[in-house]
Amino acid sequence: MMILCPHFLIDIMKNLVIIGAGGMGRTIFDVARESIGYGIEYTIKGFIDDNLSALDGFEDYPPMLGTISHYLPEVDDVLMERNAKFINIVHSTARIGSNVRMGEGNVIGAFTSLGADCSIGSYNMIQSYTVIGHDAKIGDFNRIDTHVTCVGGIQIGNETTIHTSAVINHKVIVEDNVHVGACSFVIRRVKAGTTVFGNPAKKLV
Repeated sequence: MMILCPHFLIDIMKNLVIIGAGGMGRTIFDVARESIGYGIEYTIKGFIDDNLSALDGFEDYPPMLGTISHYLPEVDDVLMERNAKFINIVHSTARIGSNVRMGEGNVIGAFTSLGADCSIGSYNMIQSYTVIGHDAKIGDFNRIDTHVTCVGGIQIGNETTIHTSAVINHKVIVEDNVHVGACSFVIRRVKAGTTVFGNPAKKLV
């Protein structure tokens, strides 16, 4: 299983545990604090990271709870392999259209827009100011950076990275394990395992 960004889980007492305390983990902390349900449905318990010094020098964060591999659940704590549930973190400024379907473990950043009848799988990171158009279909474990535009009807597979300010044109299909370079304009199908860049986007690898 490919992990593209720090993840998070919620135990049965609705205590959010952020997995990874580096820069992106701290960003997830900020997004979570500003998201729907914070302080009502869940609180942030802390971080787990195999680098127990990851928060050294940083202030005003919740505690480091232990390493990822050796974190021992306390009373009412359960981790993913012990039937915990991953939750979606949706920023309070995000616009969610009609009939949007979403799996679990997604991060939806500030001022994003998810269009009507789009489908988002699980464990995706969709960063701030990105637009996902109507009827788009996005798989699992994708990273979609800031200011990306996915026009209506597009399809993105699994484990792709779409970098900042890229545009995926109407009904284009991006297959699995693809990298789309920043500011690229993708006008045709991108085959699995390739890297494309430019306007129009062309294969690099």
